[in-house]
Amino acid sequence: MDARLEQLLMPRGDRERRHGSGKANEEILREMRERIASYASRPQDEVEGRLDELEREWDLERALQVNAAVLSLAGLVLGVTRDRTWLWVPGVVAGFLLQHAVSGWCPPVEVLRRWKLRTRGEIDAEKFALRVQRGDFRGAEVGHSASSEGPGWG
Repeated sequence: MDARLEQLLMPRGDRERRHGSGKANEEILREMRERIASYASRPQDEVEGRLDELEREWDLERALQVNAAVLSLAGLVLGVTRDRTWLWVPGVVAGFLLQHAVSGWCPPVEVLRRWKLRTRGEIDAEKFALRVQRGDFRGAEVGHSASSEGPGWG
């Protein structure tokens, strides 16, 4: 795999990757490399199908939010209808969400990473690598940026 393409597969801004298990991170990255390599020789319609799958793939943040909502609601319902001691569940979940918002990590992130849920950055990196590999950006200038030369600029 091209070294520049390899760099794209490791998003630097993912707090979950920085705080997560090195083993889980490496396993996710290894599987992503293998998938990208396997699509290098596939027909364009299969690559397009994979890109569509990636558009629909749930990222770690979304899974964390859904799980937090379900657990919080379940704790509230059980706390109101069964026993007030269930009200600790939404409190713990809220604490985890706060911790994740501040630091990018909370205990459920470890579990979700072991289940191979990826960050949005990792999913986007795979999409970009597949697009580069199939030649979507051939002929595009590297390092080009907007300038005052265009109409209405400046």
